[in-house]
This record gives sequence, structure tokens and C-alpha cells, in this order.
Amino acid sequence: MYKKILVPVDIGQLDKGEKILLKAMEIVDDGGAILLLNVAEDIPGYITIELPVDFIEASIKEAGEQLSTLNEKTGAKALILTRIGSPAREILAAAEENGADLVIIASHRPDFSNYLLGSTADRVVRHAKCSVLVDR
Repeated sequence: MYKKILVPVDIGQLDKGEKILLKAMEIVDDGGAILLLNVAEDIPGYITIELPVDFIEASIKEAGEQLSTLNEKTGAKALILTRIGSPAREILAAAEENGADLVIIASHRPDFSNYLLGSTADRVVRHAKCSVLVDR
């Protein structure tokens, strides 16, 4: 089994987040840890001028609250992490910095745009230094 599992959750898709968190709870070792992560995407400067000054901070606070609610609902007792930046890059960095031996990530069904640009899950799978489980 796994000692440390990173579970990145998109706040806009909490149902998928709950599903992968429950899966992590099934396969984590006794005494192991689950890290519940949300990444707030960095917003380009030309857009931030139109947003409230504390928009990013408010987004991170809301994400933390949503993850706490999810944590309590499932009884996961996961450590909650929030980061700002490119989701794939921040997921990979969090996995490496925290010594995760597995990332469980949700993915949607690919469409044409994924074949040109690649999704977050695709990037994580390609570049992770640990095992990755993609849940559809």
C-alpha cells in the first residue's frame, strides 16, 4: 500500500474530489497520511486589475474551507494544502516536497482540446516522480 497519498481536488468538482479521497482512504497504509490539495490558478496581471484586491486570498480561504468540509464529511483526517500557480506544476511540486508515493487525480473524458494542449492529469502522469492513479 502507500504511506503518503496526495489528492488534488478541483473545488469546482467536489463530487470527483470526494470519490478520489475515499479511494485514497481505502489504500493508504495504517499510520499513513493523505494530503488534500487545491491549487488556485495564477491570474495574469492584465486580468487582476479588474478583480478585487484580495481575490486570490479569498479564493484560497474558500478552497481551504471547502477542503475542510470534504475532510470532515469523509472522515479522512487529511492534511489540507493550498497553493497558487499552474495546477500541474504545483501538484508535482507538492508531491515531491511532501514525499508522496502516490498521487490520485480525477480526470474528465478527453476531448479534442486535450489532444492539442493536454489536461492537468495528463501533465501530472507524464512528469510525476511517483505513481499516479487517474480516476475517471
